[in-house]
Amino acid sequence: MLTVLSARAQTGVAEPALAPCDAVVQAFLQRWDISGASVAISKDGRLVYERGFGYANLARTEPMQPAHLLRVASISKPVTALAVMKLAEDGLLTLNHRVFGPEGYLRGSYYNEVIQDQRIYDITVRQLLEHTGGWNRNAGVDDLSSSDPIDFPLYVAKAMQASNPVADSVLVRFVLSRGLNFTPGSRFAYSNMGYLILGKVIEQVTGQSYARWVQQHIFAPAGVREAHLGRNLLADKQEREAEYFSKTTRESCYGTGQQVPMPYGAWNLEAMHAHGGWLFSARDLVRLVLAVDGSATRPDLLTAATIDTMTTSDEPNRRYAKGWLVNKDRSTWWHTGSLDGTASCVVRTAAGYTWAILLNGRALPNRFWHDLEELGWDCLRAADGRWPAYDLFAPEQNAVRLLAKPLGPTTARLSWHNGNGTGRLLVLQEKAPLTALPTDGTNYVADASFGRGATLGTGAVVTAGPDSAVTVRDLEPGRTYYARVVEYRQSAGTGEHPVYALDGNPVLEFRTPALPPVLARRSKAVRPAANASRRKRPGKATIQASRPAPAPARDAAAPASPTPMASPSSAPAPSYLARLLAAGREWLR
Repeated sequence: MLTVLSARAQTGVAEPALAPCDAVVQAFLQRWDISGASVAISKDGRLVYERGFGYANLARTEPMQPAHLLRVASISKPVTALAVMKLAEDGLLTLNHRVFGPEGYLRGSYYNEVIQDQRIYDITVRQLLEHTGGWNRNAGVDDLSSSDPIDFPLYVAKAMQASNPVADSVLVRFVLSRGLNFTPGSRFAYSNMGYLILGKVIEQVTGQSYARWVQQHIFAPAGVREAHLGRNLLADKQEREAEYFSKTTRESCYGTGQQVPMPYGAWNLEAMHAHGGWLFSARDLVRLVLAVDGSATRPDLLTAATIDTMTTSDEPNRRYAKGWLVNKDRSTWWHTGSLDGTASCVVRTAAGYTWAILLNGRALPNRFWHDLEELGWDCLRAADGRWPAYDLFAPEQNAVRLLAKPLGPTTARLSWHNGNGTGRLLVLQEKAPLTALPTDGTNYVADASFGRGATLGTGAVVTAGPDSAVTVRDLEPGRTYYARVVEYRQSAGTGEHPVYALDGNPVLEFRTPALPPVLARRSKAVRPAANASRRKRPGKATIQASRPAPAPARDAAAPASPTPMASPSSAPAPSYLARLLAAGREWLR
């Protein structure tokens, strides 16, 4: 039964030659009882595989899509490392500079006043990047089995006399007050707190919040839009964010005393920003790595020298460089991430392959992590080089400046400035913003008469193509409408598959004018007939095939039939407004 359900839930652009790759992922999910996965693979800078598997929500009713966002946990560390390396390249910090003390980047009293262990003043940026700063999360503190405060946020809040949920800055003060487990630089010990402190360094030297600087200076230049910091609670999740499966509960980090699921309120994700707080789609995580991979397929954000430094490991650990695990010859870089309800893996290879695998569940045995790290390699072996020539990356630039100008009670003119796709959908919905979004590989038939085009939830597609404006007809007077422009790319370069950019789309709310009072009263009598007429319209057309259907061939032996003249009965029916005005004039007589 699981096999049937999972197979039905596969989404994204299907490529028959890559069915063996699909089967490998399906087998992994079934073996480890994982509800959903998003997998993206690039070859030589082209996104050649983007697939969703299983389910994105706890009710198991929503299929996982390639555009879903998932928590990536510790894959946030490479993001922070990229930001630090970019700042170093731009001369805003140096890797060997001290972090704390009078000469450090974090020289203020807020952090330094709690320091008792003088060795803390010797910690450098480089040591934090390489996990040699002096903290060992397995050593324990204050009679607790762990010394990593992400494991006991309620205790930290009480010890530091802070409110719940505890802020990340309070976590930093806590670890500083408890001292180090070893001399900085003398050994390796994986440290979440080291990267949380790096986030504070980024804020100090840039004068911006960590998230804002990363979005502006790392993600935006790389064309990455599908990346956000996560929130603690299910009610606060991002648009298109998947939901996370876990059977474990713990006391809420909000201090309510309530037992809650680990992914939703037990972990204080909002205090993990720089070491474990990011959400990504698999495809945009691949896009980010391609922007720093050192290959010539796409422009890099960092110079070759900076990339070399970032991926060079030093003693005392030769496997972990600066934000990346690396193999002996540095031909492969990777990182994994893990939290209750989340497991992730991203890999870059010298052979031109990059992939990201994001799950909304996890297992704990070491064999699970071995299988997850091997899953991408298993996909490559299953594909056996049969990669398509297309590139499924969605447009990097959305349309902007969406405007609406009502032309009357039932008509409005909408316009916008195009992004860098080949086309865009304008979707219109009454009463509430659009929540159902287009899916890659699906074409949608548009109609400027509202309600006649393809439907997305309760919204309707009113235009699809290269235009930058549309006049929408058959709206209801005095009603509120919500518009959203979705940029897409569909060309020979995408194999004629439409691929949609779903993050940061321009949205707009507008209201049609009400009818004059006399016509409004009269409209109550004619509206039932108008609604009945609308119900008789053709069904909403959604074409599932990505490639356009070929035009039917005309029989060369048969002459073309002359176009008949339109009879009076075939004249277009008067519009709703025209019928309403005519009825009003008749009533006034």
